[in-house]
Amino acid sequence: MNIVFLDGASLPCAMKRPAEAFQWTVRESTSSEELVSVLAEAEVAITNKVKLGRAQLEQLPKLKLICVAATGFDCVDISACRDLGVIVCNAPAYSASSVAEAVIASIFALRRSLFEYREAASKRWSTSNHFCVHGTPIQDINGSTLGIVGWGGIGSRVAQLAFALDMHVIFAEHRGATQVREGYVPFETMLKEADAISLHCPLTPQTRHLIGAEQLSLMKHGALLINTARGPLVDEQAVLSALQSGRLGGAALDVLDVEPPQADHPLLTADLPNLIVTPHVGWASQSSVARLIDTLLSNITAFASGKAINVVS
Repeated sequence: MNIVFLDGASLPCAMKRPAEAFQWTVRESTSSEELVSVLAEAEVAITNKVKLGRAQLEQLPKLKLICVAATGFDCVDISACRDLGVIVCNAPAYSASSVAEAVIASIFALRRSLFEYREAASKRWSTSNHFCVHGTPIQDINGSTLGIVGWGGIGSRVAQLAFALDMHVIFAEHRGATQVREGYVPFETMLKEADAISLHCPLTPQTRHLIGAEQLSLMKHGALLINTARGPLVDEQAVLSALQSGRLGGAALDVLDVEPPQADHPLLTADLPNLIVTPHVGWASQSSVARLIDTLLSNITAFASGKAINVVS
């Protein structure tokens, strides 16, 4: 098979050549303008975040399989793939533990004001009249309430770790839902009761700006917001304004609307001790990357043998 990895540099280590590949091309990145020419002869495309839309897919009659090097597959036009007979496979829950640990680490960092106190140690401790330097009140994780949006593999793993820390966990029903499923609470109830909210849902037209000014106004004063899913789930300007006003106690964002962002992005230049922005690496522990590569290879092998696993289209 002719296999092309469109954005191979998105992985921190190289993916080995699939055994089924008679031609194997790994590109550092691929622009939308290059996409059709790059995949003209390919039967299999691997993409992490390079978008494949209907207009391009209709010009690629040889393409039979798209392997998404991620759990989320919003970069691929699934409807077009169904119409054109292109199979799409993802890598479900490969990074659940890594992302969940990133969420819990963020909760610890923000509720205990670790960055503020690190700065206090380097700038104020040596001149203190006491053995300690006090600042923002330190909050326990034990007994706090974590609201989770999305009860998939990652959301479930976050809940497991939170339970181990004696946190109270609530799962939010879809925003605007007329019925609340067993085990869930209404979306607005979650907003009002949670001390920290963590997002683990896919990006869809219904979830775009799931958290905006209105939702932030319903949250507890001083609550935390954590987004390790997709940047557009939150209204970035509303989050920044809520942080600056003190309404939001802290935010940890591993994803942004546009990636990579501009150097002058307001969230990157805000210089707030209760804002953590990381470059979309919550998923990228060494064990998770190894699982991801194994899943990609398994998806290709299954397709070559006439089977299919992890199929989303």
